[in-house]
Amino acid sequence: MQWFNINSIAFIMRAIDILAVLGLIYFMLSLSNDRRTLLMVRGIIFLLIASVLSDRLGMRLLNFVLDKLLIGAAVAMAVILQPELRRFLERLGRGDLLSLIQPTTNRRSPVETDSVIEEINDAVIELSQNRTGALMIIETGEPIDDRDFSVPGVRLNALLSKELLHTIFQTSTLLHDGAILIREDRILAAGVILPISERAASREIGTRHRAAMGITDRVRNCFCIVVSEETGSIAIAENGILDRPISSSRLREILETKLGNYRPTTLGGTVPRFNWLWSNSIFKNMVSRKSSEKK
Repeated sequence: MQWFNINSIAFIMRAIDILAVLGLIYFMLSLSNDRRTLLMVRGIIFLLIASVLSDRLGMRLLNFVLDKLLIGAAVAMAVILQPELRRFLERLGRGDLLSLIQPTTNRRSPVETDSVIEEINDAVIELSQNRTGALMIIETGEPIDDRDFSVPGVRLNALLSKELLHTIFQTSTLLHDGAILIREDRILAAGVILPISERAASREIGTRHRAAMGITDRVRNCFCIVVSEETGSIAIAENGILDRPISSSRLREILETKLGNYRPTTLGGTVPRFNWLWSNSIFKNMVSRKSSEKK
């Protein structure tokens, strides 16, 4: 009986230890929306597992090197996640730690969502018919950090409208070459310069398409709409992958699907953070890519 109690206590403590590590990983993943940061977290987890295994197997030299790498990685993460860690410590100091796992409230009403979809859809179709080049970044979650852009562009913070979109992308304006950033029902900035994707792609696509692939490969909480200046074709970029050409009906379906995420999906009009984490995580992207490769 005493042996059973000792083993039971050891098993419970080990389970608590594992759950604590999983909880810490979850909080780390909740701090940032940048896919590069999530990849770094995954790398640290890999180093941590390798360090534990090397210690158990008695590989002292390898364990020593991995321990030093973990220290350096932890310092690098502290520097990269400085704003997020500051907010985390502020919440911890206020005793507001539970806000990290509480559901995120809906910020946009269905009427506003429908209006935004109509304005964007009509503007893109007319830009396509006139063969006017355009590049739009549309947020679908947490705000994008300006550091993810090569050049943040000119701050507008203007109410989104079809007429304003047409005006910005006219070739006679100074801002038509860059992208615009759309958050909810507002155009936050224009003339935004985006990082170019390093992925292998068709030679037929231009700089706008590569820029759309680049920003969506770097940031996971957005998608891009691209209108080709040469052909007038419409393309959608998400997770670094370009879908082109798409029809006007398909464009509306995508807008309703992506922007419809603002609508309540559970009781109380909230979306659980765990669902948000999975739907935007690199792990889901890996699974979807593997399934597409099998097909």
